[in-house]
Amino acid sequence: MSETCRIIALANQKGGVGKTTTAINLGAALAKAGKRVLLVDMDPQGNASTGLGLAASDRRSTSYDLLLEDEPATAGIHGTQVVGLDIIPATTDLSSADVDLISSKGRSRSLRNRLAELLRDRPDYDYVLIDCPPALNLLTINAMVAAGSIIVPLQSEFFALEGLSQLMLTLREVRASANENLRIEGVVLTMYDRRNNLSQQVEADARGTLGDLVFRTVIPRNVRLSEAPSHAMPVLDYDPACAGSMAYLELAAEVIQREG
Repeated sequence: MSETCRIIALANQKGGVGKTTTAINLGAALAKAGKRVLLVDMDPQGNASTGLGLAASDRRSTSYDLLLEDEPATAGIHGTQVVGLDIIPATTDLSSADVDLISSKGRSRSLRNRLAELLRDRPDYDYVLIDCPPALNLLTINAMVAAGSIIVPLQSEFFALEGLSQLMLTLREVRASANENLRIEGVVLTMYDRRNNLSQQVEADARGTLGDLVFRTVIPRNVRLSEAPSHAMPVLDYDPACAGSMAYLELAAEVIQREG
């Protein structure tokens, strides 16, 4: 595995928390900061792929092929309209990968091994971001085994912290069995409304419970952020001056700062 490339999985078994939105826009923000980024779409819904402008018919080779087909690991890399941001896209084929991986000898290490191969051929990447499915299944386990750290998007809503316990348990199991160096990069609060007492209470609870693991940056509820995927582009290209764009630029700066 490349010593200079950081591999970060974006994971939360709960859907609708802004995970894919964060994967797309953090990737774009890191690229705009001069970093070379590869986004691996490991969600069978393929929303990250669609959100970066890849039509299903253009996904020649996918993350399913990366995991399970005998082809060069770099075959699935597709460029995007964002300079410095590439993607290995996903299609619904990936939904059968859990079953197909069961019979594989090193089923939880498939992604790790393939990314190691990819980074030997493409050592220019600074970051690999893995957009996990909203489930703690074998695809997410593969991402955790392959990653150095995890970013957890956390929606600013009631019961937000309760869903973290199962994720933490899975993380501990992966540390014990397959990736002892795996750590939490940080928890990022999403869909945050400063006018809402509930958002402020969730933030207070999260910071009180998790301390410095919670990023200083919070991602606001933002109309432009919600609109951008329907235009198949990151919000930083759709509306560079909006609050959502500013927040993801700040988050990228924090992620880069944590390299130390």
